[in-house]
Amino acid sequence: MRIGIDLGGTKTEVIVLDARGEALMRERRATPAGDYAATLDCIAELVRHARARTGPAASIGIATPGAISRRTGLIKNSNSTVLNGKPLQRDLSARLGQEVRLENDANCFALSEAVDGAAEAHRVVFGVILGTGVGGGVVIDRRIEPGRNHIGGEWGHNPLPWMQPNEYPGRACYCGQLGCIETFLSGPALARDFRARGGDDRTAEQIALAAEDGDALARQCLASYIDRLARALCTVINLLDPDAVVLGGGLSNLEALYRELPAHLSDYTFSDGVDTPVLRARHGDSSGVRGAAWLWPQCQLS
Repeated sequence: MRIGIDLGGTKTEVIVLDARGEALMRERRATPAGDYAATLDCIAELVRHARARTGPAASIGIATPGAISRRTGLIKNSNSTVLNGKPLQRDLSARLGQEVRLENDANCFALSEAVDGAAEAHRVVFGVILGTGVGGGVVIDRRIEPGRNHIGGEWGHNPLPWMQPNEYPGRACYCGQLGCIETFLSGPALARDFRARGGDDRTAEQIALAAEDGDALARQCLASYIDRLARALCTVINLLDPDAVVLGGGLSNLEALYRELPAHLSDYTFSDGVDTPVLRARHGDSSGVRGAAWLWPQCQLS
């Protein structure tokens, strides 16, 4: 059996999967905000509960924001900044008394959907997380491709392509650059754009519902979002040409994405036609924790 942990900015979740990928238990807790030691304690307690179901022999995989630097072994690029510069994998292995595998949460999401999710029939999969941030992961033949610098799939920290005059130069991103895709396509970015156009204080989901109900401003805002998403995804399609794109995160629940986005891809892709399927994640917000469990070992389903 496998234990998976999804260490998120607001919640931490544990899952136990059997050999067929069936979930035997799940538990969630609030992630201690800004407290590294308390985060280690939280993970250790969740693993203790999981081991009560699995025994001590289960493998442990962990999905985390950011990635392990190949140069230092420390966490880098995490928007949960308390993790940056910390030896998270070493500390957890010591605390739990066994080796653990740790991987970027977007990579774990993509792995989950490629192994037994929406893209299980596809060889090359690009997994997208559209939530409080924007992440991505590449999976080929049911194996994560993290890249030489462990940044494979980090499309959210490239500039938005083909910026329009009203978009340039873009907002400052926490990574230190201007105009990153994340600053345009995250949930908070959609809500901010709605306010900037004269709207009130609504969530991304509320804006989408208003658009479905015919609200003109919401429809205009959502149309701009879909166009920006098409521009951003087409750079990935031009470079990787994946067999499928899978959407996850809170914004992946917007029905308009699946209805309208595919037609926009042809506007920006360097091809005479684009038939890349854009799929909704089968496992929803459980994909990250399931992908973490699949890290030990990968690709066991036939």
